[in-house]
Amino acid sequence: MQTVLITGGTGMIGKAITHQLLQKHYSVIVLSRKLPDEIVKTPGLSYAVWDVKKQTIDMEAIKKADHIIHLAGAGVVDKKWTEAYKKEILDSRTDSSSLLVSSLKKTANKVKTVVSASAIGWYGADKSGKPFTETDLPANDFLGNTCRLWEQSIDAVMGLGIRLVKLRTGIVLSNTGGALAEFKKPLHLGVAGILGEGKQMVSWIHVDDLCRMYISAIENEYLSGVYNAVAPAPVTNKALTIELAKQMNGKWFIPIKVPVMVLKLMMGERSIEVLKSTTVGAAKIQQAGFSFLYPSISGALKQLCPK
Repeated sequence: MQTVLITGGTGMIGKAITHQLLQKHYSVIVLSRKLPDEIVKTPGLSYAVWDVKKQTIDMEAIKKADHIIHLAGAGVVDKKWTEAYKKEILDSRTDSSSLLVSSLKKTANKVKTVVSASAIGWYGADKSGKPFTETDLPANDFLGNTCRLWEQSIDAVMGLGIRLVKLRTGIVLSNTGGALAEFKKPLHLGVAGILGEGKQMVSWIHVDDLCRMYISAIENEYLSGVYNAVAPAPVTNKALTIELAKQMNGKWFIPIKVPVMVLKLMMGERSIEVLKSTTVGAAKIQQAGFSFLYPSISGALKQLCPK
C-alpha cells in the first residue's frame, strides 16, 4: 500500500481525490493547519499538521509519503481582490511549496512523485483563435504572474530526483462546491443567469476526471511536466448555463443576461475572471493516454444533475 500526502486535502478537490485514493487502497495523509475537531476513523486515512506561515511541518508525514499531491492555496474568488488578499493568494501557494521543498531536502524520504496544482489563469484571455497549449507563455496579469510564480516555487523538487507533474486546472464542476454551486443558485428560482453576453469560452473539467488525472499522474511514470487539466470540449458561458438549466429545470426556466456593469459592481476586479474567454486544449494529456469519463458538457451535467 503506497502512501499519498495531500496538502489542501480538506478542500473540495482534496476531499474528492482522497475519496478516490482510498477506494484504490492507497494510504492517505492529509496535511492541515490543525487536526479536525472530530476525526472519523477511516481505514487508510490519517492527518498531520503543518503551519505554512511558521514554515513547520510534521516530518513523519514526509518520511511516510511515496507521493505528494500539492493543492494548498487560498481560494482565488473567495474574497474581494484587495492588495492584501492578492498577496495571500500568492503567498499561500509559493510559501507552501517552499516548505515542502525544504522539508524534502532536510529529511530522508522515499517520495517518488510530486503532483502540483496550477491553473489555466496562466494563459489569460484568448488571443489567437486557437486553444492555449502547455507551451504558451504566462499572461502578464495578476493570475498569469501568480501561476508563473506558483509553478516556479515547486520546480526545485526536480533537483532532488523527484518526478514533477503540474496540472493547470480549469473550472471544476462538482456538486460539493465551486463554480457549479454558483451557477445553480438562480436556477432554483427558474432563472438561467448568463454572464454578460455569454460568449466567453469556459474551459471546464468534471471533478471525477480531475481526480482521475491526479491519480494517473501518480501511477503513470511517463507523465512529467505541465498538462492542462480541462475537458476536451470547452463551451461558452451561455451554452453551459442553458445546458445546466435544461438538466435541472427541463423547459421551465427563463434565460436572463446579467449585465457586465452589475457583475463588476458585485465582484470588483474578480469579474475579469467570469467575463474572460479562455479556450484551453486537452490534447497533450489525451496523447499521454488519459481518457475522459466526461468529455462533453452535456454528459458531465447529466451526471451531476440527475433528473
